[in-house]
Amino acid sequence: QVQLVESGGGLVQAGGSLRLSCAASGRTFRSYGMGWFRQAPEKEREFVAAISSSGGSIYGGDSVKGRFTISRDNAKWEVYLQMSSLKPEDTAVYYCAATRPGLSYSSSREDYPYWGQGTQVTVSS
Repeated sequence: QVQLVESGGGLVQAGGSLRLSCAASGRTFRSYGMGWFRQAPEKEREFVAAISSSGGSIYGGDSVKGRFTISRDNAKWEVYLQMSSLKPEDTAVYYCAATRPGLSYSSSREDYPYWGQGTQVTVSS
Protein backbone atom coordinates (compact mmCIF):
# COMPACT_ATOMS: atom_id res chain seq x y z
CA GLN A 1 0.00 0.00 0.00
CA VAL A 2 0.92 3.65 -0.28
CA GLN A 3 -0.12 6.51 1.99
CA LEU A 4 -0.67 10.00 0.59
CA VAL A 5 -0.77 13.40 2.28
CA GLU A 6 -1.66 16.58 0.39
CA SER A 7 -0.63 20.10 1.32
CA GLY A 8 -0.58 23.58 -0.17
CA GLY A 9 -4.26 24.39 -0.42
CA GLY A 10 -5.69 27.72 0.64
CA LEU A 11 -7.50 30.87 -0.40
CA VAL A 12 -6.38 32.71 -3.52
CA GLN A 13 -7.82 35.44 -5.71
CA ALA A 14 -8.97 34.74 -9.24
CA GLY A 15 -6.05 34.89 -11.64
CA GLY A 16 -3.62 33.80 -8.97
CA SER A 17 -1.49 30.69 -8.60
CA LEU A 18 -1.14 27.89 -6.11
CA ARG A 19 1.05 24.81 -5.87
CA LEU A 20 -0.24 21.62 -4.29
CA SER A 21 2.08 18.92 -3.03
CA CYS A 22 1.45 15.29 -2.25
CA ALA A 23 3.89 13.29 -0.15
CA ALA A 24 3.84 9.51 -0.49
CA SER A 25 5.03 6.79 1.86
CA GLY A 26 4.84 3.03 1.93
CA ARG A 27 5.58 0.93 -1.14
CA THR A 28 7.93 1.95 -3.94
CA PHE A 29 6.65 5.28 -5.23
CA ARG A 30 7.94 4.83 -8.75
CA SER A 31 5.64 1.82 -9.20
CA TYR A 32 2.56 4.02 -9.20
CA GLY A 33 0.97 6.33 -11.69
CA MET A 34 -0.27 9.41 -9.85
CA GLY A 35 -3.26 11.64 -10.34
CA TRP A 36 -5.04 14.69 -9.02
CA PHE A 37 -8.81 14.85 -8.73
CA ARG A 38 -11.10 17.49 -7.31
CA GLN A 39 -14.57 17.60 -5.85
CA ALA A 40 -16.70 20.70 -5.53
CA PRO A 41 -19.74 20.78 -3.22
CA GLU A 42 -22.60 18.65 -4.54
CA LYS A 43 -20.58 17.57 -7.58
CA GLU A 44 -18.89 14.32 -8.49
CA ARG A 45 -15.17 13.88 -8.09
CA GLU A 46 -13.53 15.11 -11.29
CA PHE A 47 -10.28 14.10 -12.98
CA VAL A 48 -7.76 16.94 -13.08
CA ALA A 49 -4.41 15.53 -14.19
CA ALA A 50 -2.32 12.37 -14.21
CA ILE A 51 1.33 11.53 -14.62
CA SER A 52 2.88 8.19 -15.49
CA SER A 53 5.04 6.27 -13.04
CA SER A 54 8.21 7.42 -14.81
CA GLY A 55 6.98 10.98 -15.22
CA GLY A 56 7.30 10.68 -18.99
CA SER A 57 3.62 11.04 -19.81
CA ILE A 58 1.31 13.74 -18.56
CA TYR A 59 -2.42 14.04 -19.03
CA GLY A 60 -4.79 16.84 -18.09
CA GLY A 61 -8.51 17.26 -17.98
CA ASP A 62 -10.05 19.61 -20.52
CA SER A 63 -11.06 22.13 -17.88
CA VAL A 64 -7.49 22.72 -16.73
CA LYS A 65 -5.39 22.29 -19.86
CA GLY A 66 -2.98 25.15 -20.32
CA ARG A 67 -3.44 26.29 -16.70
CA PHE A 68 -2.48 23.35 -14.49
CA THR A 69 0.70 21.28 -14.64
CA ILE A 70 1.36 17.99 -12.89
CA SER A 71 4.88 16.84 -12.07
CA ARG A 72 6.59 14.36 -9.80
CA ASP A 73 9.91 13.86 -8.08
CA ASN A 74 10.51 10.13 -7.64
CA ALA A 75 13.59 10.77 -5.51
CA LYS A 76 11.48 12.72 -2.99
CA TRP A 77 8.37 10.57 -3.33
CA GLU A 78 6.29 13.60 -4.14
CA VAL A 79 3.87 14.73 -6.81
CA TYR A 80 2.84 18.33 -7.47
CA LEU A 81 0.05 20.27 -9.10
CA GLN A 82 1.00 23.77 -10.21
CA MET A 83 -2.16 25.78 -10.76
CA SER A 84 -2.20 29.15 -12.48
CA SER A 85 -4.84 31.52 -13.86
CA LEU A 86 -7.16 30.19 -11.20
CA LYS A 87 -10.89 30.73 -11.57
CA PRO A 88 -13.68 30.63 -8.98
CA GLU A 89 -14.93 27.44 -10.61
CA ASP A 90 -11.64 25.77 -9.61
CA THR A 91 -12.81 25.93 -6.00
CA ALA A 92 -12.91 22.37 -4.66
CA VAL A 93 -11.24 19.85 -2.41
CA TYR A 94 -8.24 18.51 -4.31
CA TYR A 95 -7.21 14.90 -3.86
CA CYS A 96 -3.98 13.14 -4.68
CA ALA A 97 -4.31 9.50 -5.73
CA ALA A 98 -2.12 6.55 -6.71
CA THR A 99 -2.99 3.90 -9.27
CA ARG A 100 -2.94 0.20 -8.57
CA PRO A 101 0.62 -1.11 -8.91
CA GLY A 102 1.79 -1.62 -12.49
CA LEU A 103 -0.71 0.78 -14.05
CA SER A 104 1.20 3.66 -15.58
CA TYR A 105 -1.56 6.26 -15.62
CA SER A 106 -5.31 6.67 -15.81
CA SER A 107 -8.01 9.34 -15.84
CA SER A 108 -10.56 6.99 -14.24
CA ARG A 109 -11.26 7.13 -10.51
CA GLU A 110 -11.79 3.39 -10.48
CA ASP A 111 -8.11 2.83 -11.27
CA TYR A 112 -6.99 4.66 -8.13
CA PRO A 113 -7.33 2.58 -4.94
CA TYR A 114 -5.15 4.91 -2.84
CA TRP A 115 -6.26 8.43 -1.90
CA GLY A 116 -5.10 11.27 0.29
CA GLN A 117 -7.38 13.13 2.69
CA GLY A 118 -7.73 16.15 0.39
CA THR A 119 -6.80 19.81 0.60
CA GLN A 120 -9.21 22.71 0.14
CA VAL A 121 -8.62 25.24 -2.61
CA THR A 122 -10.83 28.32 -2.64
CA VAL A 123 -10.65 30.89 -5.42
CA SER A 124 -12.34 34.20 -4.73
CA SER A 125 -13.70 36.42 -7.49
